[in-house]
Amino acid sequence: MITGLVRRLESSGDSEIESSEIGELVMDTLSEIDQVAYVRFASVYRNFREARDFEKFIGGLSEDTSKKKK
Repeated sequence: MITGLVRRLESSGDSEIESSEIGELVMDTLSEIDQVAYVRFASVYRNFREARDFEKFIGGLSEDTSKKKK
């Protein structure tokens, strides 16, 4: 996973990359390979503070999954 992310960043040709761009790339990659790791990373990256934050995020995952199946 890391090697793939590094390649994507290197191929962008940018000499400087915002940390937010790296965070979003990590989120995108994790969402494709490991849903639990994706939620755990998101909880820190997006700074979840309450159980409600998890509920909203996971609710969005359910909607995204149902859209992909159609």
